[in-house]
Amino acid sequence: MEVILLERVEKLGQMGDLVRVKDGFARNYLLPRGKALRATEANKKRFDTQKAELEARNLERKSEAEAVSKKLDGAAIVIIRQAGESGQLYGSVAARDITDTLDQQGFKVDKNQVILDKPVKTLGLFDQRVQLHPEVLATITVNVARSEEEAERQARGEDVLATPEEREAALGIEEVFEEEVIAEVAEELAASEATDEEGTGEEDTPAAETPTEESEEPKSE
Repeated sequence: MEVILLERVEKLGQMGDLVRVKDGFARNYLLPRGKALRATEANKKRFDTQKAELEARNLERKSEAEAVSKKLDGAAIVIIRQAGESGQLYGSVAARDITDTLDQQGFKVDKNQVILDKPVKTLGLFDQRVQLHPEVLATITVNVARSEEEAERQARGEDVLATPEEREAALGIEEVFEEEVIAEVAEELAASEATDEEGTGEEDTPAAETPTEESEEPKSE
């Protein structure tokens, strides 16, 4: 089916372009969402008549989307889910879950704007794209954890799925490394102090004896 695009569509074209797409894609996505019109002669004339209005409306929507993107881009949201020891979720995180969480933070986003290639099914941090406008894209971080405390640990870069033994081993390595560094610094300081003492120290000299007055004995005549 040939259609006229009413806005920019990723990997398809810009506003006003005539493009040929699969019938199902046009009927199920482009036409019902107002992204395109069938490329009939009547619709071509209609588009030419409304082109200036459509472009003005598009610029307004783009400006609004850019304002939201400045606040949303780079933001992080936390979604709490139950999961097994391996990190596999008992269920999944879908686009609706992301938009509901964003809504709680004051961002009004439609679930169709969340570009989720597949549902999230494990714990972890995920970069998620949000299409605020055909020409405006924001990226957020979705932190999926079993608790708020676990989410904070994940945000700090900790592997929450590591076993206690693995965490202890990692901690032990860090402590050994710290001890080695401390020992090296202590040796350097000691050597530096010894050098300073050798360079500036003076040999001890015996104190000069001060003469003392001897008591004069009376001379015998």
